[in-house]
Amino acid sequence: MDTSQHTLSTLFDQLGLDSSETAIQKFIRQHRIRDDQPLDQAEFWNESQAQFIREAWQNDADWVDMVDHLDAQLRD
Repeated sequence: MDTSQHTLSTLFDQLGLDSSETAIQKFIRQHRIRDDQPLDQAEFWNESQAQFIREAWQNDADWVDMVDHLDAQLRD
């Protein structure tokens, strides 16, 4: 079982994105989603990224808290 602490940085690593603090903040500023749009259906994800997000929710995976946190950040 994976017991490591998940952060936005490690989530961005999992998604294959630049995980530096500056890059994360830039991503959040540049990528916004509508309130009625599910995170995994945002147009800026590739298929594997969208699948990772879906699986985190469907399996209530260790990543679900960070996925939910990112979801909230992209809606503020």
